[in-house]
Amino acid sequence: MRIKLTVAYDGTDFRGWAANPGQRTVQSTLTEAVRQVSGEKVEIIGASRTDSGAHAKGQVCHFDTTRPIRNEMWVIALNRMLPVDLKVIQATNPGENFNSRFMAIDRHYRYRIQTSPSDPLRGRYVHEYGRKLNIPLMQKASQLLLGTHDFLAFTEEIPFSGTNTVRKLFRFDVREVRDEVWVDVVGTAFLRGMMRRMSGALLEVGRGYRSVEEVSRLLQREERHNLQWPVVLPAKGLCLQKIRYGRNPRDIRSTALSNEIDLEEQ
Repeated sequence: MRIKLTVAYDGTDFRGWAANPGQRTVQSTLTEAVRQVSGEKVEIIGASRTDSGAHAKGQVCHFDTTRPIRNEMWVIALNRMLPVDLKVIQATNPGENFNSRFMAIDRHYRYRIQTSPSDPLRGRYVHEYGRKLNIPLMQKASQLLLGTHDFLAFTEEIPFSGTNTVRKLFRFDVREVRDEVWVDVVGTAFLRGMMRRMSGALLEVGRGYRSVEEVSRLLQREERHNLQWPVVLPAKGLCLQKIRYGRNPRDIRSTALSNEIDLEEQ
């Protein structure tokens, strides 16, 4: 039986999602909990690989088991085994062909920038900039990133030769929420560090360090190498909000979107 889990975590003390020998990661911690409950050796497949220090409200993963445990009992039993900074929100039976990574329609990330003085109760979850930003200019620049573009200048590291850096973004919102600026982006998939560098570009626009026009030039192959690339903001301000699969999930690798899932957010 295939089990789909929706999990949430405070990523501060995790070294990212992906299992790494000798490191405390979300995937390895969750895998060990499932093994303790099921008594089986299992492999956890995640929908998106978050950065070290990044958080999640709606991460999705799946695994296979022969144990006849009810969905609600998976939630209860796993949460008894898991630490306080990682919990299972929901368990379902999606069908034996379900794949949490390759059937995702889109992923929703949020980056939070605090514009007021430091707050110890929020410091783990926001980038503490501490000054007012020009929100209208940030909003104008964000709309240039909507649609399908080559986001090479918005990656955290230079991909190897031949890596496809074209991605499609369906939604890009910048809004002021009390003393924070929220950058919400929805796309099929993201390059490593892409959310953090896009947010960095908007922060630079909002503080007057970069023009809106420069953001457009960063998307152009012949222009971007002549510009300083945006700063990569700290991972602690990033949270994976939600992953959607649609009413009838299917493997999107067989569609025209297949070239957009080779590198997910790390």
